[in-house]
Amino acid sequence: MSSTYIHFSIIPSLCYCYFISAKIPKGILRLISLLPIIYIFTILPLYYSSAFLIAITTFSITWLSNFKLLLFAFDLGLLSKNESTNKLSLPIFILLAALPLRKKQHNFTQKKKIPLNFSAKFILFAVILDIIFHHKSETHPNLLLICYSLMIFLMIDILITFLIIFFEIFVGIELEPPSNEPYLSTSLQDFWGRRWNLTVTNTLRLTVYNPVRLVLFEVVGKEWAQGVATLATFIVSGLMHELIFYYVTRVSPSWEMTWFFVIHGLCVIVEIKVKRVLKDTWQLHGLVSGPLTVGFVMATAFGLFFPPLIRNGADEKVLQEVGFCFDLLKDKMLQFVGHFR
Repeated sequence: MSSTYIHFSIIPSLCYCYFISAKIPKGILRLISLLPIIYIFTILPLYYSSAFLIAITTFSITWLSNFKLLLFAFDLGLLSKNESTNKLSLPIFILLAALPLRKKQHNFTQKKKIPLNFSAKFILFAVILDIIFHHKSETHPNLLLICYSLMIFLMIDILITFLIIFFEIFVGIELEPPSNEPYLSTSLQDFWGRRWNLTVTNTLRLTVYNPVRLVLFEVVGKEWAQGVATLATFIVSGLMHELIFYYVTRVSPSWEMTWFFVIHGLCVIVEIKVKRVLKDTWQLHGLVSGPLTVGFVMATAFGLFFPPLIRNGADEKVLQEVGFCFDLLKDKMLQFVGHFR
């Protein structure tokens, strides 16, 4: 099955959701009508041979699109009437369902102290790719892992920023940025809840955190319900990362990625508890808590997140394809600039 056929299978699937499933009353019946599409979206990455396309499709379609459709079944989330003042047009419905994007909320605020602008991010991304491709053997393993961390952040940021620019120019819809300068985080709660990969954060909040918290609230009380809901959210995120990794490598999961997210979930729970106990009495200055937060994220990623990727060669597969695409884009941009000289 060609990649073109795979791509175009997404469009009729979402047309079915828009024209057929949307007419069914929200709830279990609409969810049942969506199950065939959720199944199709789950197996789509298996038909790709490109590691990069597998990773992108698993992230955008198998994970986020399916979670958006689960919310849509109950008239919640990005695709629902509740979140849109007017019914979404078919093209907008398809784009928002298929891409890792979220419409900007009226109450959305983004604190920026010393943000990297888009040009700086693009240049930094080019430098990191050069280090990885041309100086990997000369680079210290820990520095290489730092490069991987930065590359993931920059790649997500650059790709989604391009989509945001497209939407704002050609569609006229304002979208939330992919992240909110995560390197300025002052706590794990700040990093995961308000700064890193906001589309995933908001999707998991609606699909996992809120339902678990509401179900447990009357049983175990507010504080325990919030704690269990937080841990459940991180576990689901870990499992979805394991799925992406499995689709790319076809290697049985070692569960290191899941443990990475479990540890962070537990640490966020403890952090929230400590903040409540010490509220208005003692607090670390941002100049101290910031480096501690970013350092902890990177240290745990070095120990648990990246090793299975490197061990099975997934990093090499994806990086080779990303490097090829980046070189192609760079050549096209140079040609475009050359026309104006």
